[in-house]
Amino acid sequence: MWNGALIAIVVLAILYCIWDARKPKRFPPGPIWLPLIGSGLVVLQLVRSLQYFHLMCIALCQRYGPIVGVRFGQDRIVVVSGREAIRAMYAKEQFDGRPDGYFFRMRSFGQRLGVALTDGPSWEVQRKFAVRTMKQLGMGRNEFQRVIEREVVELVEAFRRRAAAGETFPMSSSMDVALLNVLWVLLAGQRFELENERLGWLADTIHQTFHVIDVSGGTLNRFPWLRFVCPESSGYGPMLRLLKPLWGFLEETIEAIRKNPHCPNRRDSLISAFLVEMSRAEHHVSFTDSQLVSLCLDLFQASIETISSVLGFAFLYMLHYPDVMRRVQQELAAVVGPERLPTANDRPQLPYTEAVILEVERIATIVPGGLVHRAMEDVELCGYQIPKDAIVLPLLYSLQMDAKYWTDPGVFRPDRFLTAEGDRVVQHDLFIPFGAGRRRCLGEALAKPAVFLFFSAILHSFTIECADKELPSLRGVDGITLSPQPYTLRLLDRLSR
Repeated sequence: MWNGALIAIVVLAILYCIWDARKPKRFPPGPIWLPLIGSGLVVLQLVRSLQYFHLMCIALCQRYGPIVGVRFGQDRIVVVSGREAIRAMYAKEQFDGRPDGYFFRMRSFGQRLGVALTDGPSWEVQRKFAVRTMKQLGMGRNEFQRVIEREVVELVEAFRRRAAAGETFPMSSSMDVALLNVLWVLLAGQRFELENERLGWLADTIHQTFHVIDVSGGTLNRFPWLRFVCPESSGYGPMLRLLKPLWGFLEETIEAIRKNPHCPNRRDSLISAFLVEMSRAEHHVSFTDSQLVSLCLDLFQASIETISSVLGFAFLYMLHYPDVMRRVQQELAAVVGPERLPTANDRPQLPYTEAVILEVERIATIVPGGLVHRAMEDVELCGYQIPKDAIVLPLLYSLQMDAKYWTDPGVFRPDRFLTAEGDRVVQHDLFIPFGAGRRRCLGEALAKPAVFLFFSAILHSFTIECADKELPSLRGVDGITLSPQPYTLRLLDRLSR
């Protein structure tokens, strides 16, 4: 009897393994699937050898084609590369979803909250609220550009005092509080002093959350039980230690605004406007305290990490290409003059400065794997059948490093974004650093003016030099985003001489 039961179990196990290793019909080509783990071993080995998640994706696309299907645990992941395939993906609303799973819920109290990693009716309501409120608070208009300009002035003056005292500037933290202030005015209606240590800690914590787990959710999303077996190496322990103080800081801020006697009637920040919505008798069910914390966290991460990484790479490339830096400074001197800092109104007259920023965003590719998507139903893409709930990664790195389009994509050449006369910026259809479609990055409207104003003001005010013995590497630190490796600058005042 026992022998018969054992044989039956073995037969069932074999049949299950055969069934589990089968690929869906017309699923994109890719590595073979093993029972339970799918192609996880291949993926992990490639990431380990190539050191970057996006280079692993590129290697798979070079072998299997522009659309590659892999399975990691039970997750089906589709990597989409190249102009035609990515354009087709963004054109289909069926790919407007965001993935679900343990990691994606972990950051929002075990629920699907916020706006960055959710979809469906509640996402529609919350996204409309966030976009409408930020516009009402000045996002994208002159008044908000004045907010950024104020922070730029404060930062340049602080840098000038510190440089005169012989200080050097670690680029991993020197601008963080000023950048957070830009967003904090929107979220909470206030700003902090640049020396505020708590805000510096907050920014550093936000940066770290992008480098614990990869863009697809990592092994923790596939095998949540690993948090009990190996909490540190699975990313669970580090991520939880980062999230808890962030939640606490935001909850403390929200409570302080809620207790303000004028809060019931004011909408001078996103948080206060959200609390007003919550107080309405017929408010939407998605307006909750947990949603507000998650929304603030999304906006923090989407904006600050992008701006900080772009600026970090921008100054890093200026160290490696001092001729480019001098050309930017010559343009700034001719247009702006020595008596003031650049403003948003100067931007159209500074095409080379703008081209340098665009080239940094292209070659550094801050979000090489794009913003992660989910197929909300079975859908066809370029002849392949993508099953419902598949995770879809638009590989933006494949666009911004396309040798057929850019000719020399590995070369830092800002002139590729200028007309032959050098008097206007050229737009390229393969250049979409913030994604495309309805799910493009919410932080774009904040990031573009902030990067321009901070970058131009610092180069107008200072010549930058490397404070380390050797030039830092241009290779980024892998994670959900790419960020520059830590390095230190020395600033030489140009305007006070």
